[in-house]
Amino acid sequence: MNPSFPAAPIVQRVAEPTDANIRDLVYGFYDRVRADPLLGPVFDTTLAGRWDDHLPKMCTFWASLVLGAKQYRGNVQQAHQPLEGIEPQHFSRWLYLFLDTVESRYEPAAAIRFMEPALRIAQSLQLSRFGWDYTIPAEQQALLERIAPRRRPRDDEPHDSHDPHASARPRGEPFPARIIGKTQDD
Repeated sequence: MNPSFPAAPIVQRVAEPTDANIRDLVYGFYDRVRADPLLGPVFDTTLAGRWDDHLPKMCTFWASLVLGAKQYRGNVQQAHQPLEGIEPQHFSRWLYLFLDTVESRYEPAAAIRFMEPALRIAQSLQLSRFGWDYTIPAEQQALLERIAPRRRPRDDEPHDSHDPHASARPRGEPFPARIIGKTQDD
């Protein structure tokens, strides 16, 4: 997904998420987070001595989102508000590591079930932290361009017919919701 970070090792990709493979995904992802020079220190500071509580909670969270288990009880925004020093590049790295880990473990139709909520969560957290007018980091925009299928714009959406890139890329926004924020081109 991004050549500046090492890719996740490919394991046997599965077609359907289950509690067991979601657990493997979560633990594999957080192994990468902990080893990452940008994210590792943030997570280690925040979760010092609490990893054994956090990881099962994340398994429950993702099972609730992907399998509809409805067992997770918590507030994602509230849980992330106290994190100090978080910048846009942290979200870009988190997204890269998560989406790459998902892609290495799931067939595309199953992977999308994780990718859509991950993108919504990242956007929601970025909006709450940086406001409606933040600039999406270039590496995150590149990641979105690569993995996010594009929708056609609605008839009532404005579009720029003078955009020199208009014929080179599909029009519209990445799924599942419009990404709010300015791109590097804006």
